[in-house]
Amino acid sequence: MNNNAFLHFLTLLLFKQKGKHIGAVLISVIIIFLLSSVLFISSSLQSTLLDTLESQSDFTLSRVQAGKAVNTPSDWLDKVLEINGVSQVAPRVYGRYFFTPREKSFLVVGVDLFDEQSSKELQSLVKDLDLKSFLTTDSMLVGEGVKTFLSEHYYKDSFSFKTPQGSFKKVKIHQTLPPQTNLIANDMIIMPIELAREIFGLGEDEVTDITFNVPNDAEWDNIIGKLHLLFYDVRVVEKREIRKAYENLYNYKGGLFLILYLVAMVTFMLILYQRYSMVYSTERKEIGILRAVGWSIKDILKLKFYETVVVVLVSFVLGVVLAYLYVFIWDAPLLSQIFLGGANLPNPLLSQIFLGGANLPNHVEFVPVLEFGLLGSIFLFYAIPFLAAVLIPAWKIAVTPPKEAML
Repeated sequence: MNNNAFLHFLTLLLFKQKGKHIGAVLISVIIIFLLSSVLFISSSLQSTLLDTLESQSDFTLSRVQAGKAVNTPSDWLDKVLEINGVSQVAPRVYGRYFFTPREKSFLVVGVDLFDEQSSKELQSLVKDLDLKSFLTTDSMLVGEGVKTFLSEHYYKDSFSFKTPQGSFKKVKIHQTLPPQTNLIANDMIIMPIELAREIFGLGEDEVTDITFNVPNDAEWDNIIGKLHLLFYDVRVVEKREIRKAYENLYNYKGGLFLILYLVAMVTFMLILYQRYSMVYSTERKEIGILRAVGWSIKDILKLKFYETVVVVLVSFVLGVVLAYLYVFIWDAPLLSQIFLGGANLPNPLLSQIFLGGANLPNHVEFVPVLEFGLLGSIFLFYAIPFLAAVLIPAWKIAVTPPKEAML
């Protein structure tokens, strides 16, 4: 068959039946848009959090009594440092400070700024931080969510923390953390470790936990064993566990949307199959006329195949492009909160890392992350059932005698 004539007829067919095709495209675009948006959000959050996790310490050690975390003695630092293979041991004080009148809380993190590793990590987080000026007075760095909340409650330049002894400790707001850190630091306050001890009522010989690194990955299990022999009441959380917890969290949420997507796709394909199985008389006559004028079954299936491929490609491209704009340009309003609310899940492993946005409004700029293998799988799962739903009924009509098809 002449290719020019075939393409001309295909174009006429697409425009003639544009009402039918537009309906299929609209439904397909909505389905692909929702699934692609969810996958973009999930991939972006996972990538950002895992990149952040890479800069965290390999291990977090804390003391446990009766299954609950309690304050850790400071002298454990020297004992941990004596273990061969351990490096960059640092104390940490952190916890939730509750602002009772509004039932909100801030994550207060106290770091030892005289420790070289802690100082470097903080300066890498805040590029233009002047440590000398920061340490001159009782100061803190706050996330954007904290800054907005305090400003709304007339704490413009400082905030007075109530200590367990009933006194108030006034702390100056030195600087706001960069917007790029909102995902982990939206409700975070960073201050010197001595100041955090005073706010939470810890003694000078107490910390919340101890962080350290083990450069040799092969020694990780061995180091954990030594720590459990050294301290009987200890909990050791390694970076690999936190990574796995993050992956499970976002895979779980993405999986829920995938199930909904599959249900919607199956329903759509069944409707589509039923629609083409009960082909309108005009379409049956078209196929019958084409068979009568010499078109083979192969030609008719080829025509329907290309007609459907055009609809599939247009739907997929529109759905993915709209999802990209929605997530990475407009920051996924509404849908993003489903994922950002994950910090509230009761997972003890995730509580070992600095999570923001748990109770304060958060605005996150999603970093573009495209998994082409996953998008290709979505396309195949969408395109193959769509093609089958159209070609099978068309083949059933094409194999019937032209006279019967035109009745």
